[in-house]
Formats: sequence, C-alpha cells, structure tokens
Amino acid sequence: MNHTAETPPPPPVAPLHPHSETRHGETVRDDYYWLREKTDPEVIRYLESENAYTDAMSAGFKPLADSLYREMLGRMKQTDLSVPIRRGTYLYYSRTEEGKQYAIQCRRKRDMEAPEEVLIDPNELAATHQFVGLGAMAISDDDGLLAYSVDFTGFRQYTLYVKDLGSGITLPDTFERVTGVEWAADNRTLFVTTEDAVTKRPDKLWRHTLGTEQFELVYQETDELYDIDLAKTRDKRYLLVGVESKDTTEWRYLAADRWGEEFRIFLARETGHRYYIDHRQDLFYIRTNRPGVNFAAMTAPDDDPRPERWRTFLAHRPEVLLVDLDLFRDFAVSIEKSEAVNRLRIYDFTTSRWAEVEFSEPAYLASPGGTPEFTSQTYRYEYQSPVTPPGVYDYDVRTGGSTLLKRQEVLGGYDPAEYATERLWATARDGARIPISMVYRKSRPRDCRGPLLLYGYGSYGIGMPAVFSSVRLSLLDRGVAYAIAHIRGGDEMGWQWRLDGMLSKKKNTFFDFIGVAEFLIREKWTSPERLLIEGGSAGGLLMGAVVNLRPELFRAAHLAVPFVDVMSTMMDPSLPLTVGEYLEWGDPNQKSAYDYMRSYSPYDNLEKRAYPAMLVTTSFNDSQVMYWEPAKYVARLRTLKTDPNPLLLKTKMEPAGHGGASGRYDHLRDQAFEYAWMLAQVELRGESGSGQPQLPHGGSGAAQVGQLHFRILP
Repeated sequence: MNHTAETPPPPPVAPLHPHSETRHGETVRDDYYWLREKTDPEVIRYLESENAYTDAMSAGFKPLADSLYREMLGRMKQTDLSVPIRRGTYLYYSRTEEGKQYAIQCRRKRDMEAPEEVLIDPNELAATHQFVGLGAMAISDDDGLLAYSVDFTGFRQYTLYVKDLGSGITLPDTFERVTGVEWAADNRTLFVTTEDAVTKRPDKLWRHTLGTEQFELVYQETDELYDIDLAKTRDKRYLLVGVESKDTTEWRYLAADRWGEEFRIFLARETGHRYYIDHRQDLFYIRTNRPGVNFAAMTAPDDDPRPERWRTFLAHRPEVLLVDLDLFRDFAVSIEKSEAVNRLRIYDFTTSRWAEVEFSEPAYLASPGGTPEFTSQTYRYEYQSPVTPPGVYDYDVRTGGSTLLKRQEVLGGYDPAEYATERLWATARDGARIPISMVYRKSRPRDCRGPLLLYGYGSYGIGMPAVFSSVRLSLLDRGVAYAIAHIRGGDEMGWQWRLDGMLSKKKNTFFDFIGVAEFLIREKWTSPERLLIEGGSAGGLLMGAVVNLRPELFRAAHLAVPFVDVMSTMMDPSLPLTVGEYLEWGDPNQKSAYDYMRSYSPYDNLEKRAYPAMLVTTSFNDSQVMYWEPAKYVARLRTLKTDPNPLLLKTKMEPAGHGGASGRYDHLRDQAFEYAWMLAQVELRGESGSGQPQLPHGGSGAAQVGQLHFRILP
C-alpha cells in the first residue's frame, strides 16, 4: 500500500530489550539501551526504518524543501574568493568553484598577480571519500612545508600529512588521531598532539623530525579532567602547550629555536585558576581570572615569570569580559564582551593610548579576522549583524580608520533596508535580564499571529553571536521572525553568566529560555501555536528540557544532535568527553549531583502527555553526542506521547559528523529540509517575498503533513 498524507504509515516501533543497572541503590530500567550496539544489524534496521518513516512523512513538503534549496543556493556566490591574508612573502586565501563541495586552499607569492599554488584541494580527496574534514594546518616558518590533518569519517579522527610545497610531494611522515600541530624554528621538527583512542581526549604531545620514523613522546596528561592544546606565539618565539579542564588551566612553554629541550611549566595548576599566556618584546602577557571572574591581563619578564613579577596591563572590570588579547610588535587588541556584543579596543604601545572600534547596530558580531604578521600595522577584523552580511575590514592603528576590503555578496537583490534587527530584554523568574537578538522583515505584522523561530544554546561559556545568514532569509521572507535567547550558561553577559548556568545552577538555562519565550508571546511577537524552537548538541539538551517542562508553550522543536540521555552518558566514563564533563554538568557518582542531573535529563523525564511536533536529527558517526542518544529518546517518546503531532528521527547513515555533512551543497540540502519541516508546522506555503504568513492551499501538502504529525561540545 502506498501511504499518502491522508493515510500516513505507522511510526516505527523499537523492539524492547530489557536492561537494568543500579545507580545509587536504585534499579534503573532502560529498554532501549541496546541501541548503542553500533554493529548490531537490528540497530541498523531500526535507524533505517525511522529514516524511511521520515521520508514518507516528509513527502508532502518535499517540493517546499526543493524550492528552499534552490532559493538558498540562488543567494550564494558559488565561485568566490576570500580576502587574501599576508604571511611572510605569501598571500594566503581560499576560493570556491561552482559545483564543487569544498573550498580550495591556495597561496600566491608577493601579490595576487603571481602564479597560484594550491595547498590543499579537498574536492580531490572527496573523489574517494564521502566526508572530508580538514583539521589542524601549520606552515613552516620558511614557507616550504605544510602540515595538516584530515578526517574522512565524521568521527573527528584526524590523520597527519606533511606536504613539500616546493615539489608538491606528500612526505611519508604521518600520524594518527592528531588534534594539533606546530613547527619548531628549524622547519624540520614537528610538535603534534594526539587523542586517546577510547575517550578521544587530547592527552599526548609528541616531537618528530622529518625523515625519521620516531615520534618521541614529550608529555602525557594522565588526569582525565584535562585536555591538552598546542599553540605558537605570533612572534614565533615560543611553542605553548595548554593543559585545561573546565575550571583550571596550566601552561608549558619552550623557545621555538630550542626544540630539543624540555617544556617548562609557566605556573602550576591551581584549582579554579584559569590563565592563558602569549609573548611580546621579552614579556609574557597573562590573561588571568585571579583578580576577578572576567579576567585581567598581566605582564611578566620572560626570563623570570614568577607571579611576584606580574604587573597589571589591563585591570579586571566587573562589567566586561576580557575574551582574548591579540599581541603585535606595535599594538595590542583587547577582544571584550559585554551586554551580549563583542568590542575591539586597540592599544598603541608608542602612544600608550587605547582606541575603540565603533559599531552602531544594536546586535552584531565583531571578531578577529586573522592577522598572522607580528609586525603588521593594520588589524584584520570581521563584522556582521543579523541584517548586515559579513564584511572583512583592516583597521589602521596609526590613523584609527577602518577600510572595508570585502562584504559577502548576497545574490538575488537582497536589500538590508527591508529588514530590522533589535536587542530586546526579557526578565527571568529570578529577576535576571536576559538579552535577545531579533531579526525580522519590516513588513511583518506584530499581532501574535506571526511565526517565530527561537534559538538557544547556553552551555560551556559559548555565547551565541548575532550573525547574518543568507539561508535564514527564506524564513524571514515568509514572515517568520528569528530570535536568539542569550541565556545563562553562555558568556554573553560575562563569565559569571556562564557559572550561573552550569552544575547545580543548570536549570537557570532552561528557565531563562522559557522566560524568553513567554516574553515574546506577551509582547505579541508570536503565540504558542506559532512558536518554533531549535537547538543543537547541548542546545538539544535545552530543547528536550524545555519541552518536558512546558510542552504547551511551543508548536514545534528541532533537536539537532541532541545531548538528551544525560544519565547513561555521564555514568559511562569510557565514552568520549564524559569525565571531562563532570566539571560542566556534575559528577553523577556523587549522589547530590546525580539527583540534580536526573531531575532534568530529557530522556529520563519523558512522561505520558502531549508534546509539540519534533524533528530530531543526528549522524551515525557523531563522536560528540552518540547517535543512540536521539535514537533512544525518539523510541521512548513514541510510547508515551498522547498527541497526533509528528515525531521524526533523521539519521545520516553515510559518513557525517557532529556538524552534519561536510560538503557545502549537502549541508545546504539538510538545512532546506529542516526549514521546510518548520514551515510545514506553522502551515506556510512555499512562496516568499511578501513577508506575510501564507496559508497553504487546500487538499494536500505541507498543512496536511503538519497535522499528522550548531552537547556543541567544544
């Protein structure tokens, strides 16, 4: 029998395989625990049956998805060139070609009239691989060698390659499970970090001289709470190894021209002390939270960097988070955050004066754009807002002026004057002010009837920036407003904002999001029947938590690679990320932490009740949130939901990762499908441009389907 919108197929039923375990004296039964057996044919059959069901249930809005894809593609300049970045005698850039999935990495010597050298063309690699993810990239100081890593599975499992840029030959020096790479000053010695094969925790540092078979183990971090990272100062004087947990750091340093010696500890780890180091003109610069939670910047002589020699360069400010400090020979740039926007302040070492780069829009993102040259007299930055496409600028430190080098071209006649962006503020139930970034088409009425997509994340201190999206125009032009809830758990309002949304305060994140939703409804931006919500990874946890708490508040929810099976994951220390996450969510081996996490874990708090429409998306090869979390969630929810609203699970079985497909066209098709599903839930038809909600024509299509129915762990 062929199923139609009028006769939908029955949803899949996951077989029950009883499983129980004891947690703090309590016997916990989990009939879907078996779904974690990745090689079990029954697991594959179940996931494929869910995909088939999703295909059948989405047939009614497939024309809309195809239309959205054409729209989105039509706005993209498919053949394009990035703004070149000077590094030494070369200009480095990437370019795209129409019809090719990946950007090509290139360079030219001295100027853009010189012959092009292709560094890496992922499209060639894609001829034999479905997934191509570039990882670390480092060019030797003499510009002759490129070290890079590639993942072909989506599981974040990178292999190191070294290319001789003069001959174009790939050398035999390779290594597996690489997470970072940097060159020593001799242009022959590589330092490489790798991950543990089971937990995927970056834990080892190696030294390797080209042409030899040996990779010498230099350092291994045995404490599972800590990851290691590798960096090189902009002045090329020092190699740096960071050892970092969620609340504590420790740095080691080595002169790049003394690559055969041992790394020295800058300052031994002390629980709760987070610091980061850089170097300029015989001084280390230390960004530290010792003076206050939002960080200050200190200096210390590089020949004696003991804390008693530290001097204040930039004092702690309670209202401003010092996000980073970029150092150059003649100036420094303080990247700061307050009131949910970034700010750039420039310090001239010659005049000892600060100058701020001015931005006028209420919600925007200003961020470093890449300035590798230590002696540069200009600072490259990028600026965008929800209505202003990304632009690349150079700031001249001597004149204080900014020059626009390039703005992203949006094809099809985009006019930013037809759209508006606003910064709104909601009040949380405990009185905290929650910032909201809003964008909408100006012709959209504000009368409760307009649909609105509300996005949230709220974890790991990762703030959600107010950025431009040409893809999002397909929603805005159909009368859908878009809002970002800058909830606690991120860093939008400073580091205390992050601390107030983790561990035993995690529920603030969920209640903040609900408070924002209630505010938008109260202010007539939308209504519960027209409110769509979306979040991915830890934002998927947010989605699962809020639909458990207030299912009647939302029309539909998209849960992307969602961290929803909190207890099973956090009770299993063999899984990637788990032990290091104890400092984010809590250690469930402690009864108080276990009880608190158990009280909000989405999978463990599903009930027999009505739920919003839900689309759950994942990748079979995701290494950050395993596919079985969303699969178990959907399987269990099917047995409990009492409503006719759709519940769809879409699993990418082909190679794909935590961020989905690697190719730009494949990724665009996935987004078109997700947007089509959302539009179907609020019964909007395919036409765009008027900015007015359009009800579907009668009979069949999206409305009938609607009736049936980027943990991002860093």
